[in-house]
Amino acid sequence: MFMSVLSGLIVSIDAFFIGLSLGLQKRCRFLHLAVINIFLLILCIIGYLIAGQIYEFIEIDTDLIVGFSFIALGLWCIFQYFISEHIKRRKGSEKEINASLKTIILVGLVMSVEAMMITMGITFIFIPGSTFIIPITVALAHFGYSVISFYLARTKYAKRIPLAFNHIISGSALIIYGLMALFVELTI
Repeated sequence: MFMSVLSGLIVSIDAFFIGLSLGLQKRCRFLHLAVINIFLLILCIIGYLIAGQIYEFIEIDTDLIVGFSFIALGLWCIFQYFISEHIKRRKGSEKEINASLKTIILVGLVMSVEAMMITMGITFIFIPGSTFIIPITVALAHFGYSVISFYLARTKYAKRIPLAFNHIISGSALIIYGLMALFVELTI
């Protein structure tokens, strides 16, 4: 059970940077973050229930599916930032655009679906001993990390953090978890 809780805490670290980016947006309020995390909790519970039901139908090793999925997701986070920065430089647009309510909702949906996938991945890996603590840990870790960073972003110190740092750390956390998933048999 300790490893499943630790996994939930490690892969939820990207919520810190999502909360940080939302906190830097003047339009985003704490209420938006709370609603996102309530929806996230619901999707984590659904992900846990779905994973328990479909586990028996998956014919290949679920550790491989989870590992490579999270490595790909982490690499996508990192490369997506650098590609968007390259496009922005080519267009000559250095002006930062404040997020609209639609963008905040989209970020919340992506964060919630990603948390559901995290829950499913952890459940697949620890399926014989998986408990309801997995979706709760993932949801609470997402909430805790995002709230701390949301309020941190409202301080003058967080405004100095380079945007690339957010994406690289977030992507690296997902890659590390993917590698842990691939080699879980060695650690158990």
